[in-house]
Amino acid sequence: MKILNRYIFRQFAKTFLFTCVAFVFLFVLINMVEKLDDFMDRHLSFLEIARYYLLSVPSTLLITSPVGVLLSSILVAGKLSASSELPAIRSAGVSMRQLLMPFLAGGVIICCINLINACWLAPETFKGISIIEQHLQNNSEHPQKRENLHILESGNRIVSIKDFDVASSNASEVSVEEFNGSQLRMRTDADSMRYDSRIGEWIMRNASTRLFTGNNDQLKTLPQQRIKLSMTPHSLEELNLEPDEMNIVRHYLYLAEKEKAGFSGLERSMVKLHSKIALPFASIIIILIGVPLSAKKKRGGLASEISVTLFIGFLFLGLQKTIAIAGYQGILNPMLAAWMPNILFLGIGYIIYKTAID
Repeated sequence: MKILNRYIFRQFAKTFLFTCVAFVFLFVLINMVEKLDDFMDRHLSFLEIARYYLLSVPSTLLITSPVGVLLSSILVAGKLSASSELPAIRSAGVSMRQLLMPFLAGGVIICCINLINACWLAPETFKGISIIEQHLQNNSEHPQKRENLHILESGNRIVSIKDFDVASSNASEVSVEEFNGSQLRMRTDADSMRYDSRIGEWIMRNASTRLFTGNNDQLKTLPQQRIKLSMTPHSLEELNLEPDEMNIVRHYLYLAEKEKAGFSGLERSMVKLHSKIALPFASIIIILIGVPLSAKKKRGGLASEISVTLFIGFLFLGLQKTIAIAGYQGILNPMLAAWMPNILFLGIGYIIYKTAID
């Protein structure tokens, strides 16, 4: 069995690597046709264009891996069946469960690689892609300023910032409102505010503080005023990060901070968090469909195998997107929305596996 397992595993690994290269090349080609005019308008060099597509490889592989695994398992099992190797293997007493072992071993390895990719590598490369796309849209190589920020702070305070410059860590036109229940107790307005890392506090310039005490309001103006806030330049820089740009740890902490502060509308980010773990496991589940489905000879040959693969693969991706939208809108629990495609295909795979002829 060890020789047979190694043989099937090698065939599966080589086919999967080939399909990955083919899918990446196809996606790059389609994207290049769409963006070539933008690249030329912005006078991007060949190295900049190559860097853009190199950064897109991890996210492309993450999306196409389930289809690649399915195609590889169907082609390898179908080839064994068409060449009469599979009937000989089965007649030697090899069960469907034993036949699945080398495929599942490859699926586990792919799943582990995709977990690292989804949780850490792809988010890092997505940041680089976002910067290049901002350059294409705005002709600027620098990150955009954060504008019109409203942050809910501890102590019933709301901080409003018109502009925050990421490079200089300087905020302009700042307002800090402090509430006592639903009543405004104090408001401080400043022309600008900068962070002093030595003392861990913000320094407000030309600050005017108005204290509301019934009918008698008190106004105090200072050229400089210190204020301690839980937000930092780093947290403001990451405030507008997309879920796809956060690694798994930062994503979890981001959601924890927002939930603690009482923010709503976090369903989309929660679905994205669970999807980073759910999607890699599809590479294992999809094998339960591919191998038993191709273990029997059928008409059509290679064209039939590829047609079945494309139908099942795009059905999975379409189902994943559709259910994710339901999770974004709060119709489904975010965790369930991320894992439901895997659960459905696991059930289908189990039925196909159990009905396979042994």
